[in-house]
Amino acid sequence: MTRTALVLGASGGFGGQVALALQAAGWEVRRYARGTDMAAAAQGAQLIVNGLNSPAYHNWDKLIPEITTQVLAAAQASGATILVPGNVYPYGTQPGPWGPDTPHRPVARKGRIRAEMEARYRQAASRGQRVILLRGGDFLLPEAPQMVMNRIILGAVAKGRVTAMGDPAALHAYAYLPDMARAAVALVALGTALPPYADIRFPGHAFSIDDLAARIARLSGRPMRVKRFPRWIFTLASPVWELARELREMLYLFDHPHALDPAPLRRWLPDWQDTALDEVIARHLRAKGLMAG
Repeated sequence: MTRTALVLGASGGFGGQVALALQAAGWEVRRYARGTDMAAAAQGAQLIVNGLNSPAYHNWDKLIPEITTQVLAAAQASGATILVPGNVYPYGTQPGPWGPDTPHRPVARKGRIRAEMEARYRQAASRGQRVILLRGGDFLLPEAPQMVMNRIILGAVAKGRVTAMGDPAALHAYAYLPDMARAAVALVALGTALPPYADIRFPGHAFSIDDLAARIARLSGRPMRVKRFPRWIFTLASPVWELARELREMLYLFDHPHALDPAPLRRWLPDWQDTALDEVIARHLRAKGLMAG
C-alpha cells in the first residue's frame, strides 16, 4: 500500500529535506501550494509535514498560530499524523543538556510563540491527534545561502575568517538537515509505538565557533581566524532590515552554552548514526568552493 504525505513548505530547508527522505523511503509526496485548501490537500494522506515558516521571521506572532490552526484542522479532517520541527527557543537559558525534563522557560518573544504552538499540538494529542515534534538546534544545509551558518558565520570563510555572533567558545546546537530528515522518517515508521505526542530531541552536532574554525583550518589547509560580529549593526539596521530586527532577540543563544540530550533519540532509534561533523563541515566548504568535490 502506498503511503502518502502532504509536505508543507517543501521548497524550504526542513520540508524539502523531509520530502526527499520520504520519497527515498517509498512514500508518495504531495507538495502543498500556499494559499490553497490545506484540508482538501490532506485528504488521503497519512502524514502532514509542517515545514511552513515565514522568511526572516516575518509576522511570526500572527502567522505561526494561523499555520498551526490550519495544520490541526487538516489533520483532524484527514486522520493524518503531524510531523513538525521543534526548536530550542522554549528552553530559554535553562542549564543543559536540554532533554525531556527541561522546563519551557522562554526568555524571548519567539520562544513564547513556539511554546504556545507546542502546547496546542500537545493538547490536540490529548484528544487523539498523533503528533511527532522533532526538536533540533540551528539548521545546517550547505546549499541554503539564507541560513545563518552560510550567510553570516561562513560568510567570509574564503577570506580566512569565521564570524562569531556571540561567545566564540560557547557550545551551540546544530541540526544537519539531511540527517534530521532521515531521523524524522525513521520515527514516522515507528507508528503507534511512539506516544501520541512524541517530543523527541534531535541532538545533531554541538560545537563552538572556535572549534569550527580549527576544524576548517585542518580540513582546508588554510589558516582561519575568528572575528566577532559587530552586534550593534543589528540595532542600527533593525528599522530597514527585518532579519536583523528579528534575530536581535535571539542573540542570547550564541552566548549561552547549550546542547540537546542524545539519549531520547537513541531510545527510539538505537542504531542511529549522524553524518560525521568533519564531513558536514567539508560539504559546507565545498559549497563555498574551498574544497574539491
